[in-house]
Amino acid sequence: MAKNVNEEFSSSSPSFTDFPEDVQLCILSFLCPIEIASFACTSKQFGTLCSDDAKLWLSLCDRRWGSKTQIKKWGEGKILYRNLYTVLHEWDNLIGFWRRSGPGSAVIESPSLVFFEWGSSFIAGSRVSPTQSESEICGYQVKKVPFLKMGLSEDGQIVNLLDPNGRADLNFNGNGSELIPVNVCFMGKTHFVLEENVFGRSSSSSPGKNGGEDCGFGGEDGIGIESGSPPDRMLEIYQHLANRVSPGSDRSRRQRRKEKERMARRKWEPEHFVKVVNCSPTALRPLQGLWKGICADLSLAFYLVAYDDIGGIACRRLGDPPERFSTYAPVFWTSNATFLEAPFPLEEESLYGSRVHLQPVQPHNENHEQFPMSDVEGVNHIQQFYLSDNEVVNRILHINSSYDLVIPDLAGATNPRSAEGRIWQYQDGTFGFGFVRDNFVIDMKNIVRDGCIVDAVNPSTLIV
Repeated sequence: MAKNVNEEFSSSSPSFTDFPEDVQLCILSFLCPIEIASFACTSKQFGTLCSDDAKLWLSLCDRRWGSKTQIKKWGEGKILYRNLYTVLHEWDNLIGFWRRSGPGSAVIESPSLVFFEWGSSFIAGSRVSPTQSESEICGYQVKKVPFLKMGLSEDGQIVNLLDPNGRADLNFNGNGSELIPVNVCFMGKTHFVLEENVFGRSSSSSPGKNGGEDCGFGGEDGIGIESGSPPDRMLEIYQHLANRVSPGSDRSRRQRRKEKERMARRKWEPEHFVKVVNCSPTALRPLQGLWKGICADLSLAFYLVAYDDIGGIACRRLGDPPERFSTYAPVFWTSNATFLEAPFPLEEESLYGSRVHLQPVQPHNENHEQFPMSDVEGVNHIQQFYLSDNEVVNRILHINSSYDLVIPDLAGATNPRSAEGRIWQYQDGTFGFGFVRDNFVIDMKNIVRDGCIVDAVNPSTLIV
């Protein structure tokens, strides 16, 4: 009886071939290329289906990236989707924030934080920096300057163009003298190098052409025998090999000279970038990510808060290192991320309540209270700062200043409490931080939300 039931069940269950082709393609689009290759080996029919570029590989690309970019516009719609899948799979890891490691290019001064996002048929890279204003207190607006565009040509070749001028209308048809061809060299998933391609698109030309690189087998500077005509005497063989490997040979000198000439033609120095893996807060790590806050010198600064594996928190200010350490740009850390919950002691309430919030000036039609101060220097600064009536402190965290770590003389010359500080987390998830030695709170706002930069502005719209 059981045998009959199993036979009836197996005969009634549909096989993969019973599904319509569109259903088959939909199912296969969930697989990775290795799984598709294995499935294609099961039968000739499936092999034909899996090799259909216009159906299967388009479906694969559309399922994974169709909501982010326009798949059919890549390479003017004239490239194989199988090849497009390979490129997008590698470039997908670029999306998000990266910070430059080491000095930038000597050609032009540029911000250290970059952001990659999807375009209609390309990936766009932008340099992100705080807005700066000398006339009044800065707001939370973030300057976003495009500098790199990555795409594919009609013949499927990778085209990466860098614009050192940061034009908003960067395109692949721009003036070749202004745009710099570059290579994006990945070194794992969290590190890449951006370097100029001094050979331009000719570097992808097939070997053997006169415009290609000399690979040591003759060419325009070839010494000895032509390709296809090996020497028939031992002396010629010895001379040929000696010319290739001898450090003092004419060939070596020519190669060194060509390398110097190639370096002299460079318009852009290589830059190394490291990925900002956790750029947004989570429920378990509410402080982590990229933040922006207005400092006591009226400037907007970027901060990166990271958690370690043993429960500690560290914050560093992003950007080029300052010429000297200043009292308005501290970096905090703590080895214990345990928050103090409400109700708070009176000492903690007094510590927070007596402080000024460093925030942009609110519109005049909003209710706010000006913080009084008689000191002339203090008035010049504080008259532009207003207490915030909207932030309600939810939790408090004790922190320390890192100055006592980087300036050894500071710890012994000042009150130990001067390195003490607090983080006040608000009900909306944002937070502010300050130190006992100061009388203000630096309120932090998110730089990115839902994968998009908050308060991004075009440089041409800024008034400085």
